[in-house]
Amino acid sequence: TLALATLAAATPTRRQGDCTTGPIQCCATTTTASNASAASILGLLGIILDPDTIVGLSCSPISAIGVGGGECSASPVCCTDNSHDNLISIGCVPVSL
Repeated sequence: TLALATLAAATPTRRQGDCTTGPIQCCATTTTASNASAASILGLLGIILDPDTIVGLSCSPISAIGVGGGECSASPVCCTDNSHDNLISIGCVPVSL
């Protein structure tokens, strides 16, 4: 958890309107591609990433604030690749809701 706390402190946070790659995702977990769970999913999908790439696991899109609630009790993120059926989102940056 110390590594994740350090990672979180070093990762820039975007504001909600700054996500230009698609809908903001709500992920059960965010971690790096080198994490065992993430690496396993990436391996099954045949995706090779830099080990430090931030990924989201079990993600789903959330609506804008004021439309359908826009709430996320886990990790709201903006990711560059959300095309893997909610299994994993790639290139994620935390978003401030």
